[in-house]
Amino acid sequence: MAYFSTASTAPGVSSTTSTAAEKDVEVSEPPSDSISSLAFSSQADYLAVGSWDNSVRIYEVGAGGQTQGKAMYQHSGPVLGVCWNKEGNKVFSGGADNAARMLDITTGQPTQVAQHDAPVKVLKWIDAPQAGILVTGSWDKTLKYWDLRTPTPVASVQLPERCYSLDVQYPLMVVGTAERHIQIYNLTNPSTPYKSIQSPLKWQTRVVSCFTASTSSGFAVGSVEGRVAIQYVEDKDSSNNFSFKCHRRDSTPSAKDQALVFAVNDISFHPVHGTFSTCGSDGTIHFWDKDARTRLKTFDAAPAPITTTAFNRNGTVFAYAVSYDWSKGHSGMTPGSPNKLMLHACKDEEVRKRPKKQ
Repeated sequence: MAYFSTASTAPGVSSTTSTAAEKDVEVSEPPSDSISSLAFSSQADYLAVGSWDNSVRIYEVGAGGQTQGKAMYQHSGPVLGVCWNKEGNKVFSGGADNAARMLDITTGQPTQVAQHDAPVKVLKWIDAPQAGILVTGSWDKTLKYWDLRTPTPVASVQLPERCYSLDVQYPLMVVGTAERHIQIYNLTNPSTPYKSIQSPLKWQTRVVSCFTASTSSGFAVGSVEGRVAIQYVEDKDSSNNFSFKCHRRDSTPSAKDQALVFAVNDISFHPVHGTFSTCGSDGTIHFWDKDARTRLKTFDAAPAPITTTAFNRNGTVFAYAVSYDWSKGHSGMTPGSPNKLMLHACKDEEVRKRPKKQ
């Protein structure tokens, strides 16, 4: 089993770590409760933000990192997931009110577009060749596909367990559920899994994220136990599968075998370079190159969990949320917990791929 190295191999780069994200920009007027999800439009620098305060907020991000609130709408329960359509003129959100809603940016009108029997944990826009489709994944153990022109789902798929995470890079869709099930779909046949596997990680799946389109078909999996697995879809590429430890630290400087383990809360792939970020309950963010198996950068972003992350459409801005992540239940939500939305200007050397080791 191979692991990422902890230092960059690029010539002239002496260090990959920084002690603090001191130059990152804090977004004004953030949500009033934990931030669950972030998504940038593919057409403009608009950022959708879902929160446990039942709201979805849309911010416009300027060239210098300044932000302006553009719109907001409500669910009747915590918002758990957000996404955009391909054209960038509609925002979708799913929540604990068992519904998915849509905001049409041009009209400013929110409408309900999907319904489940339990919270909608995640939703994604599928840019299919004929017509775009919204897919919703729920704790009711189903996936549903929605054509926005009709009020009922065009298809419903039974999952082996509650849906925890889902990602799409057409025609690939990967779904992570409770009990470590992973369902892999070829969206040319969206009702039947192409493959069903157990997670290569031993503990609960927190997030699945598909590689960008320019690379071989595959995905990354993050677990509650501070590990990430890189997994290719086709058997011929299985020799490239590996997992590695991250978001861990020694309990004391001398206790090398007593690691404190933190959940991997989100994985975001860079839209240009195909490198990726991980964020965790330990308040750190790492940028990685899976092909060179190298950590590109680490920064201690906050003294609190990082719950969710997103790159903008060209990978120049990286958004992350500092919030309570509910890993310790309701009792862990202490008064005064930080709740911030931050923007990091990506330098090319932080996210560009490194030469493979010989």
